[in-house]
Amino acid sequence: MAGCFFLSVTMEKLLIKNIGLLVVDNHGKHCLCGEEMRQSEVLRDAWLLVEDGRIKDFGVLPLPLPESGEVVDARGGAVLPSFCDSHTHLVYADSREGEFVDKIRGLSYAEIARRGGGILNSADRLHALSEEELYRQAMRRVDEIIRKGTGAVEIKSGYGLNTEDELKMLRVIRRIKDTAPLKVMSTFLGAHAVGRAYTGRQTDYVDMVVNEMIPEVGHQQLADFIDVFCDEGFFTPEETARILEAGARYGMRPKIHGQELADSGGVEVAVSHHALSVDHLESMTDKDIELLSPPHLQREMYCETGRECLTIPTALPGTSFFLNMPFAPARKIIEAGLPLAIASDYNPGSTPSGDMKFVVSLACIKMRLLPSEALNAATLNTAAAMALSGDYGSIAHGKVANFYITEPISTIDYIPYAYTQPIIQRVFLKGKEYSA
Repeated sequence: MAGCFFLSVTMEKLLIKNIGLLVVDNHGKHCLCGEEMRQSEVLRDAWLLVEDGRIKDFGVLPLPLPESGEVVDARGGAVLPSFCDSHTHLVYADSREGEFVDKIRGLSYAEIARRGGGILNSADRLHALSEEELYRQAMRRVDEIIRKGTGAVEIKSGYGLNTEDELKMLRVIRRIKDTAPLKVMSTFLGAHAVGRAYTGRQTDYVDMVVNEMIPEVGHQQLADFIDVFCDEGFFTPEETARILEAGARYGMRPKIHGQELADSGGVEVAVSHHALSVDHLESMTDKDIELLSPPHLQREMYCETGRECLTIPTALPGTSFFLNMPFAPARKIIEAGLPLAIASDYNPGSTPSGDMKFVVSLACIKMRLLPSEALNAATLNTAAAMALSGDYGSIAHGKVANFYITEPISTIDYIPYAYTQPIIQRVFLKGKEYSA
């Protein structure tokens, strides 16, 4: 049943033995920038020791013999850190395959939105759905992404577009936080589009977001982050700045939808407001990359100490794939010495998939990332894009024991190469095996 998770009973200690390939992190950095993203330390014939839900130790043969606890045989499979997905909209009401057909017939994302489809379509459906049913549908998707290797996820609101329904979404996200075994971060995205009741009155809608929605979300402490769709046909940089400043007064850290549909100023407003990440970037320019590029020393300080002085560019290759749009200039981002994160954008309209393994494959095939770069972008760097990389995103001493075991593979390059093969055999979250 959705929402009911059963984890195998384990002792305080867990030993994973007979690991063919173990991907570990000994560099201690909170994110990887530029050429560092090629780093991949792989131990062969390895073991992994977990204690109290965290990584205690790892190494190669000979095998340690714990005095107590559970022993799991990886049977020659690879062990990798769970994916971290820093951009999703997985709380939504029902699917939108009708718009999928519209796209096949030649309508653009913007044209569908102008006809009342897109985000407004999802808002209409969510309004009619009970909170319990919304939670039930969302938990099905949570189960799906866990089984596909995701261990930390950010979930946005933004299909409410009025105060009552935005709060309903955020309550569902909080309930997922409380009941699902993976790590969940919540984002208020009331400025995803202008609600139907405010058609032709965008300034009034922004006033309502700032003066009504944000104070209520803040008082109820329902969101870790605040996001705005700063793009052509949606919200201007000036409106975005106003909304972010209002959210900051309630402790909501900025994240930005930017540069998806046009060169709209999203990167500039993200940098000026110290946003944790700026996401999409399908229309990113060379000027945007320059705006994101801090001095070399500052970049080193960020990567080594985790100082949040850098806005992390986050590409969503699944969106480009599904909408047949340009892909974010990932190679240019990395060659500029920046960190790059990749996320799924799981949502009913533009990316109905939360499969991070497929996202990694797309990053390699369509954005020309090396497998090690893509895997780092989907784990450590996307954990950093949620301010979680101190505890998640890699297999390192003291971090939360979120990882998965694959079938035996020859190298980690096989993971994006076998882009539809379900190679993940077992999933562990906080050191416990997941099943539902």
